[in-house]
Amino acid sequence: MAWEKRIRCEALKARVMSASEAALLIGDGMTVAVGGFTPSGCPKAVPLALAEQVRAGRRPLRLTLLSGASTGEEIDSAWASLGIIARRLPYMTSKTLRDAVNGKADAPVAYSDVHLGKLAQNARYGCYGAVHVALIEAAAITEDGNLIPTTAVGCAQTFIDLADRVIVELNLAQPAELEGLHDIYAPQDPPHRDPIPLTRVGQRIGRPWLRCPVGKVAAVVISRAEEKPRALAREDAVSRGIAANLVAFLEGEKAAGRLTAGDVPLQSGVGSVANAVLLGLKNTEFSHLTFYSEVMQDGILDLIDAGKADMASATSLSLSKEGMTRLLGELERYRDKIVLRDSEISNNAEVIRRLGVIAMNTALEADIYGNVNSSQVNGTDMYNGIGGSGDYARSASVSLFMTGSVAKDGRISCIVPMVSHVDHTEHDVDVLVTEQGYADLRGLCPKERARRIIENCAHPDYRPQLRAYFEAACAATNGAQTPHLLDRCFSFHRRLRETGSMREQEEKER
Repeated sequence: MAWEKRIRCEALKARVMSASEAALLIGDGMTVAVGGFTPSGCPKAVPLALAEQVRAGRRPLRLTLLSGASTGEEIDSAWASLGIIARRLPYMTSKTLRDAVNGKADAPVAYSDVHLGKLAQNARYGCYGAVHVALIEAAAITEDGNLIPTTAVGCAQTFIDLADRVIVELNLAQPAELEGLHDIYAPQDPPHRDPIPLTRVGQRIGRPWLRCPVGKVAAVVISRAEEKPRALAREDAVSRGIAANLVAFLEGEKAAGRLTAGDVPLQSGVGSVANAVLLGLKNTEFSHLTFYSEVMQDGILDLIDAGKADMASATSLSLSKEGMTRLLGELERYRDKIVLRDSEISNNAEVIRRLGVIAMNTALEADIYGNVNSSQVNGTDMYNGIGGSGDYARSASVSLFMTGSVAKDGRISCIVPMVSHVDHTEHDVDVLVTEQGYADLRGLCPKERARRIIENCAHPDYRPQLRAYFEAACAATNGAQTPHLLDRCFSFHRRLRETGSMREQEEKER
C-alpha cells in the first residue's frame, strides 16, 4: 500500500485507523490543538469525521480549539456551524465562526484574540489549560516516529509536546518531497532562553521534522484530502494604487541609503493588497530581495521566478490553488529558496528586530494621529483578529500599514478622527499608505502627523470634514499635544455609517 512507504516507523503502522475511529478519541470538554497555519497544513479528515458524528446526533460536543492561526473550512466553519467550538483562539477568517463569535449564532463562541507569536509560549505556560489532543497533518513519519510537516508549521511542535495524545493525519495528497523544507526550532522558555541563533533569512538552525514520541501517537489516519487554498482577490485600482505608493516609499528609502538590496528583509501580510505590493516590486529595480514573514503568497513565487528574490522564510505557504500547484510541481527548483519555520520563530520579536525587517500589514481603519484598528468593525464586531501584525509592527525597523482610503463603495472613510478600536498605537506605526498616497510619520509630533495623514492618505471626499474636525479640536484644546473632541469623534463614526460619504452629505445639505 502507498501509505506504508510514508510510515517508516514500524511501530506506528499498527496504529493506522479510520478517521471516524480516530474522531472518537476526542471527547466533550476537551481542548484540541491543531497544526498548520491558515488552511495550509491543517488536518482535514478527522475534523470532518467528527463533524459528521455530531451532525448525525450521535455525540454532542463542546470543545476548546487552539491553532497556529486560522484553519480550513473543515474545522472553523464545519465545527462552528454545529456548535462544536465553545472557545477559540488565536485567530479566525471563517464567516460562520465570526458570526458565532459576534453573537449571531445559536451556539456562542468565547474568542480570545492573541498575538500569534505569543501563542506557543502562553500555551507552555498553561495559560489555556491542558491540551488533551494534538491533531497534526504530516507528509511522512520517520524511522523514530517523528513527523514531516506538510505546507505549514504553526505551533505544531508545542502542541505535540503539551498534548496527552497525538492524532496524525498522514496526507498522501501532499508530496513526500516536502521533507527537508522545514526548520523546526523550539526555544527554551524565559528566563532560561539562549539567544535564538538566527542571523540570516535562509539560515537553518533546527531540524527538518517535528519531534513526536511514539508512545504519544494514539492514531494514524491515512488521508488524501486536497488542500483548499483561498483564492486571491482580484487586483483593482485601489490595491494597485496602494502598491504603487508603497513601492514609491521603498524607493525613497533606497535613495536615502536605508534600504539596501539583499540586506533588509520584507514582511508582507495576507490578502490582495499585500500580494499586489509583491507584484509591484517585480517591475522595479529592486533585486536580491529577501522575505522574513509568517505567510508566503503567490507574489513571492513571482519574484523568485523573475530573479528578484533570493530567499523567503515563513511558517505557511498561504498560496492560491494555482500557486500551490506551481510550487509543488517544481518543488526541487524552489527548495533552496524557501524555508518553513515554527510561527514562534517566524513571528519572534528578537529575530525581527535583529534582521531589521520592514513590515507591511493591512488595517481596517486608521486615525489622523496614526493609530490603527486591524481587527474590529465599528469597535464592536470582531472581524478576524490581530494575527501576526503586532509581532512585526512593534519590532520592525519600519512598520507600514496599508488600507484603502474608503470602504463600502465610498460610504465609509477608513481615515477617521479616532479609531473605534486600537490594535496598533501611533508608536508602532511609522508609515500609513492608501491609494491616495503615503504619510511618513517618523519624527513628527501628533499635530504634524494629523495634517500629513489627512492631506496624503484621506479620500478627497472626506478631507474637508477631517480638516474641520482637526482645526476645531486644536482651537478647543488650546493646541494640546493630541487635540480631540470626543463627542465629535464618535458622532463622526455614527454619522458616516448612517448617512454615507461626505459627497452624499453635501448633496443632501444642498
